[in-house]
Amino acid sequence: MAKMNKNINVGVIGVGHLGRHHTKHYAQLKCANLIGVYDTDQRAREETALKYDTKPFDSMEALIKEVDAVSIVTPTHQHKVVAESCIKSGKHVFIEKPITKTLGEANALINLADKNKRLIQVGHIERLNPALIPLSNLDLDPKYIEVQRLAPYMSRGTDVPVVLDLMIHDIDLVLAFVKAPVEQIQASGVSIMTRSVDIANARIRFENGTVANITSSRVAKDRVRKLKLFQQDLYITIDFLIGLTEIYKVMDEDQSDPEATMSAPLESNGRNRQIFYEKPEIKKYDALELELKNFIKSIQGEASPIVDGVAGRNALDVAIQIHDKILEDLQ
Repeated sequence: MAKMNKNINVGVIGVGHLGRHHTKHYAQLKCANLIGVYDTDQRAREETALKYDTKPFDSMEALIKEVDAVSIVTPTHQHKVVAESCIKSGKHVFIEKPITKTLGEANALINLADKNKRLIQVGHIERLNPALIPLSNLDLDPKYIEVQRLAPYMSRGTDVPVVLDLMIHDIDLVLAFVKAPVEQIQASGVSIMTRSVDIANARIRFENGTVANITSSRVAKDRVRKLKLFQQDLYITIDFLIGLTEIYKVMDEDQSDPEATMSAPLESNGRNRQIFYEKPEIKKYDALELELKNFIKSIQGEASPIVDGVAGRNALDVAIQIHDKILEDLQ
């Protein structure tokens, strides 16, 4: 996409809990002009507009006419219809995860965006978690990944099963780590508080032999968000909640890492090796702000979407396969 110097005129459709955060950040971004908000709830749109000094639009169509790009922060079942209206009107769209309710809807939006030369970015915010930054300098080729994402029950988000509400974050992360097609999926789950699946576990095997084990729950006592990654000569553990990343490297003695804070001797196949431990400093930042700035910069031709429509579609594909297998098991 050709570079453009002008600020991007943006609007927000859906100003519930997360939509208000989108509105706040757009109001603060120097590269964006917040034009207004729309929500079917008149009180919500008027209160949000007043708080962030913008215009409450009486219809989605009126807002779309006035902007270059839109954040779609509506319930999942509305994503396709809203995004379709925006793209047909020549607008770029940021769609909160999951991209759509079905694969057919996701494919239709991707094809429509390609036809109209518009951007789709999907809100898989975990890609921007500060605890992942130290991994960017590592040569990752994981063979086993274990992820836990547990949360206490909240009524918000229960319009979709836990696989599409919580687990899809970790599915997207795993797909970003593993550069190979999915070979096999095993899954189980159960409904406890809602009519849909509230606890789920999935074992994903990839064609290169990598295995990922993902557990998600929205009826846990305490919040847990942890990831462990294992590969040859490397083990990484991350606690996303407290911003802790720990890296264990197995290296020859003559490859000692000056940044390692601790080492332990190891004898392997007659070689003198060391286990080096690192706890890199995690610099905190607002991931949503960075995500929305990436969206604007992508429209301006200065960046590429962190999670584009295809990546969002791929995460949805695996999530739906997992959910379908759970339903088969429950029947």
